Amino acid sequence: MPHTIAIDCMGGDHGPSVTVPAALSFLRDHPQARVIFVGQEALIRPLLASADALSGRYRIQHASEVVAMDESPAMALKSKKDSSMRVAANLVKAGDASACVSAGNTGALMAISRFVLKMLPGIDRPAICSVLPTVSGHVYMLDLGANVDCEAEHLLQFGIMGAMLAAALEHRERPRVGLLNIGSEDIKGNKVVKDAAELLQNSGLNFIGNVEGDGVYKGHADVVVCDGFVGNVALKISEGIAQMLGQFLKQEFGRTLLTRLAALAALKVLRNFKGRVDPRAYNGASLLGLKGICVKSHGSADIFAFGQAIDRAYEAASNNVPERIAVKLAELQREQEQQGGEPHTTEEKV
Repeated sequence: MPHTIAIDCMGGDHGPSVTVPAALSFLRDHPQARVIFVGQEALIRPLLASADALSGRYRIQHASEVVAMDESPAMALKSKKDSSMRVAANLVKAGDASACVSAGNTGALMAISRFVLKMLPGIDRPAICSVLPTVSGHVYMLDLGANVDCEAEHLLQFGIMGAMLAAALEHRERPRVGLLNIGSEDIKGNKVVKDAAELLQNSGLNFIGNVEGDGVYKGHADVVVCDGFVGNVALKISEGIAQMLGQFLKQEFGRTLLTRLAALAALKVLRNFKGRVDPRAYNGASLLGLKGICVKSHGSADIFAFGQAIDRAYEAASNNVPERIAVKLAELQREQEQQGGEPHTTEEKV
């Protein structure tokens, strides 16, 4: 089934100069897909001059306002109703697009998407989920910054959402779900983490228990759950380590003529290494828990990286991720009702 992706062309550090070429490249790679370019038409249209062959598969939706990268989420939500970010989310809500992608202000995107698209029944808060490389493939990790303070029930919901995303995109019936902790033993961690482990154990998910920090990259789990504070710190440290390793390799291979010759001999290996740890290849974080699909790109993304974010949105739409999450939540709620328990939610009951 063909899907249409709404692109917030104005978001991010580079705006249309990156978002438009990335979307055109996406269209060339996905013959059935369509794109809606959302933003200031005067800036978008000149970049489409050489894309006549694709003209039947895209259109421009003019939006007069732009959400700045440092703008208050509350102000963006209340004062800029015709922003490219808001209009892109509206297109998803109206059914004109299957997903939206933005490299804009993360807080504003979270606030706008939650207000426009609304939450799935049984989900209290949206979570940011991204893909990270491991020695055996990759892992889905959430939350990566949307929810700094969490309760055990939130971590349970994150586990369900992450598992459904991994199941849909990786075609794994029962992905392994791990809870990030300071030790693998059941006695480790604070009360929230211990309570979350108990809830996950009884959730029907393929919960494998606690995962330590090094286990994330060793591939011990397909999905790793944590609160947004821990997740964001872990993500930023990981990105910093990848950059540091790249700099170390560059410095060592550039020290002498002999080491430069060795670098030439190892060029293919170095390129493969860069490809495996390049953060651009994993760009595109899903805002899970919404009734629609919204993917957040890194603000500094180049054309290749932003294209990866579009691909993730298209995959999520093709595999009906929100519907899968809703079905799993409904199953869990029915099981709890049969056992005479209350549904796991900490905010208003749905």
